[in-house]
Amino acid sequence: MAKLKVFQAAKRLNLSSEGLIAVLKDLKFATRGYTSYITEEEFEAARLRLRKEKKQFKESIRRRRPALPRARQRPAVDEKQIAQNIKQTLVRIHGREIKHKRPVRESRPTAVAHAATIVKVSPYMTVAELAHALDISPAEIIKKCLKIGLLATVNQRLDLDTITLIADECGAKVEQETEVETEVQRGEPEPRPPVIVVMGHVDHGKTALLDYIRKTKVAEHEVGRITQHTGAYVATYDDKPIIFLDTPGHEAFTAMRARGAQVTDIAVLVVAADDGVMPQTLEAIDHARAAGIPMIVAITKMDLRNANPDRVKTQLAQHGVSVEGYGGHTPSVETSAVTGQGVEELLDAIAVVSLEMDLKAPYDGPARGVVLEARVDRGRGSIATVLIQEGTLRRGDPFVVAEHHGRVRDLLNEDFVRVTEATPSIPVQILGFSGLPQAGDRYDVAPDERTARDIAQRRFLSKRARILSLSRPKISLESLQEQIAEGQTKELKIILKADVSGSAEALRDSLEGLSLDEVRVRVIHTGVGPINKSDVLLAQASEAILVGFHIRPLPDAKALAEREGVEIRTYRIIYAAIDDIRAAMLGLLEPEKKEISLGRAEVRRIFRMPRQGLIAGSYVTEGKATQDAQVRVLRQDREVSCGKVSSLRRFKDDVKEVETGLECGIGLEGIEDLEEGDVLGFFRIEEVQRAGPAARK
Repeated sequence: MAKLKVFQAAKRLNLSSEGLIAVLKDLKFATRGYTSYITEEEFEAARLRLRKEKKQFKESIRRRRPALPRARQRPAVDEKQIAQNIKQTLVRIHGREIKHKRPVRESRPTAVAHAATIVKVSPYMTVAELAHALDISPAEIIKKCLKIGLLATVNQRLDLDTITLIADECGAKVEQETEVETEVQRGEPEPRPPVIVVMGHVDHGKTALLDYIRKTKVAEHEVGRITQHTGAYVATYDDKPIIFLDTPGHEAFTAMRARGAQVTDIAVLVVAADDGVMPQTLEAIDHARAAGIPMIVAITKMDLRNANPDRVKTQLAQHGVSVEGYGGHTPSVETSAVTGQGVEELLDAIAVVSLEMDLKAPYDGPARGVVLEARVDRGRGSIATVLIQEGTLRRGDPFVVAEHHGRVRDLLNEDFVRVTEATPSIPVQILGFSGLPQAGDRYDVAPDERTARDIAQRRFLSKRARILSLSRPKISLESLQEQIAEGQTKELKIILKADVSGSAEALRDSLEGLSLDEVRVRVIHTGVGPINKSDVLLAQASEAILVGFHIRPLPDAKALAEREGVEIRTYRIIYAAIDDIRAAMLGLLEPEKKEISLGRAEVRRIFRMPRQGLIAGSYVTEGKATQDAQVRVLRQDREVSCGKVSSLRRFKDDVKEVETGLECGIGLEGIEDLEEGDVLGFFRIEEVQRAGPAARK
């Protein structure tokens, strides 16, 4: 017999892995884990034990059978005679025969009361529709809306939170109905691939471990080699797909990790052998427990000299995670993304746990899923990564997500390769949205485009009704210091734009968590994509500050912001954004490093010189290019890299600057990724001393 692992032997014996481990323990064999190998002797001993117990069980059943026929012997029952006896008894009691006696009505009020306390509602109902559902007048609904500070009309639509609050005051409980009703019945559940979320502390090797499994280099493309976005990847093991979700490890991405745990089946907790359990490790454990999913511990960086896996296991036990060999049943695997140690054992553990969970979902019928990430592509429009949970998604299917709708224009996998369909557990990139959805939004396929458009319109009108126009004095981080010094309680409003929706959501939560007694931070709008003129106009109307994360303002938006006095701050690392806002709130702002824009040029040809490096043959389209400037490479309005101008030539002469409308050769230092058609943005950094409150008075 070939060597078998515990889970493989358990499958042969038609037994669970835990059951086989218990049998082996009862036979005085050494304690084993799910992925441990067992000998032929152990397998045969377990098989004989199970056969013996099965035989004993059959014998006990056989000994009981003779008594069963005697117990079942009952006298024949005459139903007519019983009915006649009951009728005669009633005549003796009441003096007359009672015919067609109605059932006792005591249970009816209970049933009616129970039905009255549960009201089926749908999000974005109008006041009139809610009044009809609660069986009260619309005027009563309007009065209750006024009590919670909402000025509503009869035809105004209410969100689900407001509907729930009003129903509670009326003594009713709400039961949400789905807005997407279809007559297509879903098929029987069938086995589906497992969805694995990889969680842990920052820089503990989560993405590097996935790169080794998938033979890719995702981590090298992240700023600072730190994961900033949630990624969905498909790997294959034993000719079966396994879906991995890679989540950021920084504490600001708590919401992203929580969302990742809620849509997945198994959590792989990554802990570095040289670093041990850290704060975000504990948060990841809490998210997995809250989602009710099993965990597998992957101890990474075992190739380092100071690796100490025993210390990691002890620390985990102190926080309630007991691994195999330390008194618990949580599988743990020692791995290394450099040498590949333990990777196969980790995949074995995932296969074992998913096999015991018996994961199934219906493949037939309209698709349902959840948005993991969303972004704006200049050439393709809005693109969202959706994890399908039920049904099958195909090109041409109409759908609705939050207040957006559309028809599936194309389906792409993580490598941007076109696929024909997406089944349960498969992440897919979808094109065809009318707008950009948010990470975490539900994705539903609608019966037709008209239904999808109507549902999206109702949701949009409800959302627009909640937006209030604010008219307050303009505010910046510097003027905020004055207000704090004067003892006033103020509100710092922020409009946040990021490259992907997951980062925007995480940064929004972090900024709002900075609120103090003196000043409250409120993010009034979040979006994805470069800062445009609409963002500037919204900031001007609401007197807010524009904060950009991994994006840059468009030239026309930047010019409008300068004219209207709207402050724009851009960041590439989340720490810098949080520290800057916190410092402003505490009145401790350091001298500002202000970026002065000098000009822009379009790259038309690229030359690679042996000693001089990269030379960009460019055409200056705006402002001027100077020899002492810093430069950033913009591709489709997204920053690709940043460096310095090492040389500037016009024809064969070295020059200090080149004006608009002229061609030149630009030597670039610190820039390797450059393509024809890229835009070079020239700028310099100047330190501007901020005037404190005393100086302003």
